[in-house]
Amino acid sequence: MEKEAILDAIYARRSIRKFTDEAVSDEQIETLLKAAMAAPSATNAQPWRFVVTRDPERLAAIRKEMPAGKINAPLAILVCADLSIFKRLVTERFWTQDCSAATQNILLAAVGLGLGAVWCGVHPVPLIEKRIEKLLGLPMNVKVLNVIFIGHPAEEKEARTQYDVSKVYKDRYGEPW
Repeated sequence: MEKEAILDAIYARRSIRKFTDEAVSDEQIETLLKAAMAAPSATNAQPWRFVVTRDPERLAAIRKEMPAGKINAPLAILVCADLSIFKRLVTERFWTQDCSAATQNILLAAVGLGLGAVWCGVHPVPLIEKRIEKLLGLPMNVKVLNVIFIGHPAEEKEARTQYDVSKVYKDRYGEPW
């Protein structure tokens, strides 16, 4: 794999908020989920669980509960974590990082499939968490991190990086790179 192709995909990953009505295929969804589950996780716990919905009524109910998630996409993947799998409390604390890595893989895979996607946070806002968890019928041990709205893009955004050397330090904080 060319390193430049990987970098191109990273730079092309943009938050897409406008979608066509074209459905995302089962094959594309499976590819997105395979990419998600290729993510690293602390102690290889793989706490992620995914709720996938294309149901228009369920999507409308999710949008209603999301202050910043009024996205009219044909698909949503909700990234969750099963906290009951953890044997030690210390490893449970890494669920947000684990599920964030899976989320980023979904976003990058969407680029590779020619799809658009946007990550809308749920955790750590308790009110939104409770509403979404109730809506999905999640058991007490399963927590939701975010909603990823996905579809065929109806907007284009230019690839870019937000590299800023002033945010990089050498050897210790405050020493310019």
